[in-house]
Amino acid sequence: MTGGNGFLGRAIVAELKRRGHAVCSASRRPSAELAALGVRTLTCDLRNREHVERAMVGQDAVVHAAALTGIHGTRADFVRTNVEGTRFVLEACRASGVKRLVYTSSPSVVFDGRDHRQADESLPYPRRYLAAYPATKATAEREVLAANGPHLATLALRPHLVLGPGDPNLMPRLVARARAGKLAIVGDGKNEISFTWLDNAAAAHADALERLEPGAKVAGRAFFVAQKESVLLWRWLAELFTRAGIPPPTKRVSRALAYAAGAVAELVWALARQRGEPPMTRFLALQLATSHSYDVGALERELGYVERVTTAEATERLIALLRAG
Repeated sequence: MTGGNGFLGRAIVAELKRRGHAVCSASRRPSAELAALGVRTLTCDLRNREHVERAMVGQDAVVHAAALTGIHGTRADFVRTNVEGTRFVLEACRASGVKRLVYTSSPSVVFDGRDHRQADESLPYPRRYLAAYPATKATAEREVLAANGPHLATLALRPHLVLGPGDPNLMPRLVARARAGKLAIVGDGKNEISFTWLDNAAAAHADALERLEPGAKVAGRAFFVAQKESVLLWRWLAELFTRAGIPPPTKRVSRALAYAAGAVAELVWALARQRGEPPMTRFLALQLATSHSYDVGALERELGYVERVTTAEATERLIALLRAG
């Protein structure tokens, strides 16, 4: 698999090993942790066609989880990794006779800035995107699904807001902002969101890999991955932070003001060629203000998915992690 050394990737590798699969991980950096699990590791930069071709030799199936993530950055960088890198993976799979490809996508590929509550896979791709990440992930997802055929079966999973031990980005950033007094409730504070506990996301990938084969009913399709029970984002964060001894957000910012601030910040960062991500973007403003929760009925019916960790259990585990720092 690609991206086996990442936050979600390591969990997928561990789940596949637990189920008895032989796993090879292709990542930008070597991993002693994966090697200790008996995983064969390869150095692979998705932007390098030869690296990708070498990684696919001898593989029966591939989980393509590597990607460039973030809410801001140079579009060309996202295209090179997420679009061109995925094309290299598809070409190498065909050349090496790989029969199954599970692609790790994102619900952001169908995010149009409007409220989506318990949405299913009938959501269309939007006409435009406010960030390079969802735009390039959407292009890659479309190409992966279009590549499905009698010799290479493909499928896309869309895990939403993956949380769990070792999270390097999402929750640490929210906690840092809350402690600094810089986290504000955006919008009316009543938006409903789905998240995905790490163990559940990993299990969904293993389920998909085991159900996928050329000609299968699930081939050529995308599936949302999320907790069965959604949460009210700001009420849930307030509970998490209060119980963990972290100051919960109390300040409020309107959706329109956050969106305008995001547009200004994006312009300033671009003109000044600032490194890193701005404190707000238009995409982030809408993500914080709108509902985006997803129905996992298709995942359960078609891929045999069973939720391992409920939302209540995940919340308690997350609180314990926050208390432990």
